[in-house]
Amino acid sequence: MFQRTRIRLTILNSLVFIILIGVLASVIYSYAGSRLYRDVNKDLLEAVERVAKPGQRRPLIQPDGLPSGPRDPRIVLLVWNEKNKLITLNEGGTIFADNESKFRPKKFEMLQETEAEGFYFRTIAIKAYHPNFGVITVQFARNITSEKDMLQTLLLILVIGSSIGSVCAVGAGFFLAGRALVPIKIAWQKQQQFVSDASHELRTPLAVIQTKTDLLWRSPTSTIQDKAIDISVISKEARRLSKLVANLLTLARSDSDQLEMEKKEFLLSQLLKDLIEHYSEIALYQEKELVLDAPSSVFLIGDKERIHQLMVILIDNAMKYTKEGGKILISCSQTAHSVLIKVQDNGIGIEEENIPKIFDRFFQVDKSRTEEAGAGLGLAIAKWIIDKHNGKVKVQSKVGVGTCFEIIFPKNQKI
Repeated sequence: MFQRTRIRLTILNSLVFIILIGVLASVIYSYAGSRLYRDVNKDLLEAVERVAKPGQRRPLIQPDGLPSGPRDPRIVLLVWNEKNKLITLNEGGTIFADNESKFRPKKFEMLQETEAEGFYFRTIAIKAYHPNFGVITVQFARNITSEKDMLQTLLLILVIGSSIGSVCAVGAGFFLAGRALVPIKIAWQKQQQFVSDASHELRTPLAVIQTKTDLLWRSPTSTIQDKAIDISVISKEARRLSKLVANLLTLARSDSDQLEMEKKEFLLSQLLKDLIEHYSEIALYQEKELVLDAPSSVFLIGDKERIHQLMVILIDNAMKYTKEGGKILISCSQTAHSVLIKVQDNGIGIEEENIPKIFDRFFQVDKSRTEEAGAGLGLAIAKWIIDKHNGKVKVQSKVGVGTCFEIIFPKNQKI
């Protein structure tokens, strides 16, 4: 799939480059041609003005009775009689006499090009009246072979350069297409991995629920008390499945920017106090110490519900990975420009090589190290909430010593 896309992008990029090269070459060739022929055309028109002024069409007369030639020695004067026979020409005009049919004027007062014996000429002819010869045709010819050669050389250079540029454009297009597909491939791989991991995580509770339900159907005469353990397992897995689906939906909406943050100023210290009260009974039951260290007037601008969700995730993790008799400290403080939140425990800790991975979706540390297994989505959601509040998170952990999550939020955020 990606190979076809790369080929299509290569063709598209190459066509754009080739068209740009072609347009640039055409502009250069046209500009060079106009510059080269501009002086030639000017000289020819000035010769016409000098010999026969517009409206009069009466050539200036030389002592011998013929029209006077132009001042520019590069311009040849040809005079044709009423029968279009060449009657006079400048000195050295053998080529014109030998190729009279090619130079015979067919259009008047118009610049034309003529080729004879490998030489190129630009000509212009006018009708005029002469007292000795009657109606005559006065023609001026200017050799433009050198200009023509320069243009042909330039054209050759442009064609070769455009060909080389086109080949390079194909190579560059192929390279750029590959670079452009890198983030798409990474996103595709992440999506595939996400779908695979999500399917695996969803399959586990569903399989347990299905198995326990089948067992219940095999004992239709049993009472609820008899099957209390199976029903409890079904209920537990159903709650786990519901939480997993909610987390997956949150991450999916966060990826598509469908979830907006409703940022308002609220009392962070009060939020943490309410959370501690909620978890205190659980901590007491699990024989763990839960401590809050926070001033009574710490305010934060943010989405209160999402900050609540963030703290629940961090406290749940701390409770999960802290053994009996352990201590969990939640603290917050503020400076003139930031608000600092810490969640610190003296639990099992995280291996150093795993710390950069803990915010990846579905990443889980060794399940054998804890009795409760999660889906590995909580910290991914936590990181998304932190990023949405323009915050930064630092994790310090050591195996057997504990873990500390340190989150810094800017104090002044756009509401």
